[in-house]
Amino acid sequence: MSLDELRALIDRHAPRDADAVPAIDGLMLTRAERPTGPRSGIADPVLALVAQGAKRLTLGGRIYDYEVGQYLVVSVDLPVSGQCTRASRETPFLGFGFRLRPARIAALLLETGTDPHAGGARRRTELPALAVGETPADLVDAALRMVRLLDRPADIPVLAPMIEREILWRLITGEQGTLVRQIGLADSRLTQIGRAVRHIREHYTDTLRVEDLARLSGMSASPFHRYFRAVTALTPIQYQKHIRLQEARLRLMSSTDDVAEVGYAVGYDSASQFSREYRRQFGRPPGADAARLRNADEEVLTGQ
Repeated sequence: MSLDELRALIDRHAPRDADAVPAIDGLMLTRAERPTGPRSGIADPVLALVAQGAKRLTLGGRIYDYEVGQYLVVSVDLPVSGQCTRASRETPFLGFGFRLRPARIAALLLETGTDPHAGGARRRTELPALAVGETPADLVDAALRMVRLLDRPADIPVLAPMIEREILWRLITGEQGTLVRQIGLADSRLTQIGRAVRHIREHYTDTLRVEDLARLSGMSASPFHRYFRAVTALTPIQYQKHIRLQEARLRLMSSTDDVAEVGYAVGYDSASQFSREYRRQFGRPPGADAARLRNADEEVLTGQ
C-alpha cells in the first residue's frame, strides 16, 4: 500500500519543467513515459529509489541496473550516463531521489554513537562509489511521508528535517550502510577521494598532476591512484576527460561558439583531439551532436 501511494504522489508531483525548483530541499522526483537514451551528467551523492519501472546507470565500464524494490546510492560526485529502461505512457517510470549531505550523515553518526565500521567493514577501504540494494519497507515508508509533505507545505519546515534524518538512519543501518556511513567520515578513504574529485571538477581545465591530487587526499601517489579507480571506476585522467567533455557538450548546446573554441575553453590544446574524444564519448562529432540536441527534446544533458 505504501508503494502504491508513493507512485500516485510521484506521478502527481514530479515536475514537468526541468528547471522547476523543488519545494523540499534535496528532494527529486522523476517521471518518464518512455525509455530514454543514455543521458550524461554529474551524479552528486544521492539516494535514488525506483517506485515504478527500471533504470540503468553506467560509470566507466560498470553497469548498475535497478528497478522496483531496489535503490541506488551514489557516494561522491561522478560522471555517469543514466537512462530509463522500462517506462510507458500506461506505466511511466517513477523515481524518488534525495540528496545525501555528508555533514548531516556525520551529525547523525555522532549523535547516535554509531560505529562507522559496523558489520566487519573496518578493512573495506576500497568501496565503490555506487551500490544497489533491496529497498526495505521502512525506507519506502519514510520516502512516502517525505513526498506527502508536498500536499501540506506548511509542514515542510518542521517535518522535512525529521524525515530526512529517518531516511539517513534507514540507509546507515541498512544493506548499504557501510557505504553511506563513509560519506560522513572526514578520515574515510571515500572522503579523501572526494576531495580529489571536487578539485578536478573545480579545476578541470588545468593540467592534472596525480602527485598533487594524492597530496590533497593525504596519500602517496600509488595507493591514491588505486583507491581513486576503485571508487570511481576511472583513473584521474579519465575522470577529468569526462568532466571536460560534459562541460563542452553543455557549452555547445547553449552558445554559438565554434567547436575549436569550445575545445580550447574546456582545456584541450588540440581541436582534433577534442573532436576525436568527443565523438568517442558521445557517438557523434561535436557539431553534429550539438545540432541534434538543440532540435530534439528527448535528449537531456542532466539526469540521476
